[in-house]
Amino acid sequence: MANKDRASVRNAVHRRIRRKVRGSTTRPRLAIYRSLNHIYAQLIDDEQGRTLASASTTEKDLRGATGGNVEAAQRIGRVIAERAQAAGVSRVVFDRGGYLYHGRVKALTDAAREAGLNKDEAAAQNGGGENNQE
Repeated sequence: MANKDRASVRNAVHRRIRRKVRGSTTRPRLAIYRSLNHIYAQLIDDEQGRTLASASTTEKDLRGATGGNVEAAQRIGRVIAERAQAAGVSRVVFDRGGYLYHGRVKALTDAAREAGLNKDEAAAQNGGGENNQE
């Protein structure tokens, strides 16, 4: 059992995360999926079982030179935040989908916070690091 491939390990981690992370009508789940060439984000209300908004680098308007880099993830983060606010959502629960909170996943969530999702978390993150630089 020790010789598992990356996909099965990620799926196991994702299932473990999903036991704890639930999206509600007032605070939906921002689910992130990344492939080698693209990144996808969805706002999901788990109580009603429906997707409120989505954005991905496969969309014609959001397609860039490549969808598999940090700049594309930041672009998707800003767009999903705009679409969330248009749907009346200002607070979400982040679901990193079993991926490490690093690179494209971190870039997407940070861009979403900067664009207005979970404003209190963005202020706490920025405020905590700036004081320690002296």
